[in-house]
Amino acid sequence: MAVESSSGLSRRTLLRASATGLLVAPALAACAKGDGPGLVLNRPALTHGVAVGDPRSDGALIWARSDRPAKLIVETAATESFTGAKRFEGPMLTPDSDGTGRVRLSGLPAGQQVHYRVTLEGEGGATSEALTGVFRTVPAASSDITLLWSGDVVGQGYGINPDLGGMQIFSAMAARDPHLFIHSGDSIYADNPVKESVTLADGRVWKNITAEAKNAVAQTLDQFRGNYAYNLIDEHYRKFNAAVAQIVQWDDHETVNNWYPGGQVPAAKQGYTERSMDTLATRSWRAFHEWMPVEPREAVDGRLYRKVSYGPMLDVFVLDMRTYKDANDENRSPAGTILGEAQTRWLMDGLRGSQATWKIVANDLPLGLIVKDGEQKDRTAFEGVANGDPGAPSGREAEIARVLSSIRSNRVSGVVWLTADVHYTAAHHYSPERATYQDFDEFWEFVSGPLNAGAFGPNDLDPTFGPEAVFVHAPPVQNASPLDAAYQHFGEVKIDGKSRELTVNLCDSTGNVLFTKRLAPGR
Repeated sequence: MAVESSSGLSRRTLLRASATGLLVAPALAACAKGDGPGLVLNRPALTHGVAVGDPRSDGALIWARSDRPAKLIVETAATESFTGAKRFEGPMLTPDSDGTGRVRLSGLPAGQQVHYRVTLEGEGGATSEALTGVFRTVPAASSDITLLWSGDVVGQGYGINPDLGGMQIFSAMAARDPHLFIHSGDSIYADNPVKESVTLADGRVWKNITAEAKNAVAQTLDQFRGNYAYNLIDEHYRKFNAAVAQIVQWDDHETVNNWYPGGQVPAAKQGYTERSMDTLATRSWRAFHEWMPVEPREAVDGRLYRKVSYGPMLDVFVLDMRTYKDANDENRSPAGTILGEAQTRWLMDGLRGSQATWKIVANDLPLGLIVKDGEQKDRTAFEGVANGDPGAPSGREAEIARVLSSIRSNRVSGVVWLTADVHYTAAHHYSPERATYQDFDEFWEFVSGPLNAGAFGPNDLDPTFGPEAVFVHAPPVQNASPLDAAYQHFGEVKIDGKSRELTVNLCDSTGNVLFTKRLAPGR
């Protein structure tokens, strides 16, 4: 039997991980419940790096976690010397929030690179060692923009592999020096335990760093929290978080596969004693907001969906396609919900009122891909928008049809949809000329992922909105491991500040560009 450390990591795993440089002392204590000893008596420690979220023209959110009660302090400056630093006092980080917290920085100049330094002030004035990072404030004038997106981290039992040096795809993304990263969901796989090794069909062995919180499916609040803590063991992920402003969404695996409000975890799904998806979602939602650089009070509904503006060239509309969806076995009814009435109206109004050249809709579920709910025996249960019915919009398609028709009737230009979820990358062109439903203008949807999970696909397309798969890159076998690095993906959007042209690159895990599409600005 492996001996467990206070972090929930086996000693054997710790030795292997230490040899690769993946773990640092604060992170070891942090994978437990946050009560491990610091390096200096009563001195607080930053346990899981720092992260940046939802930038604005005058600042951004800064996230951190402490191993004990302490006040979050952030200093900013124009250079890494921190001459003339500006100080921001954040909240007390306490066990009530698992030691996590964030502070919104404000009053900084627009369109500037900002160096930031995070420390903790604990009992008796004891101060933690500092961690530093960098981000850019939103520009006030037209300028070049680089945005990345992807999803699906540590899925299908593929965790942090020490033999590969961890999740190096995050370093490949950081090397492109992006201004923004849209994390399109499945930021954890709460329903996928991580074992010490996985033997693949071809006999190869995938090895994992293990942790107590990943030994079983997540059902308790601490288990959900531990899933986020596990992912942040990875040094590449931590460095990426410190240097790239994130726009985060959630999907299903933050809770349980294919969850929807009112649902029940199928009896056949092993490891669950709590079957209520609502109960699991309440716990996972809390852990998500504790551990991700997002402020729920800044969302339209106090939860997730929101608009993030990035200067005159770009507005990002961040959707929540989980909280308001109807049951997966009801997606062939005359009308269904995937956004809900309030979010649907918000999206239509927001797109109509946007003055940005480009409007990116971050949809955590694809529009035209047929994704069945494989957890249910009912073959007419569908996970996403599409329902396999080639006729007029029905079920959840009805809400999307309203949005698409509103875009057309209001002459909204420059709308591009970005998604993940299906664990391969693709470029989909939607045209009314091919569609059953024709009251919309042609548009593009680009798919990316996974980041560190099994690769799947491709999925069939539903003809209701006339999609065509212009490009697809999917593995030859289902659930291909990240050892097949060519099938791990991220997407890149580049907006030229002078021509206003938007370019989409679909990339593999090394940054090799597999497909490129250039789009001219609209009216």
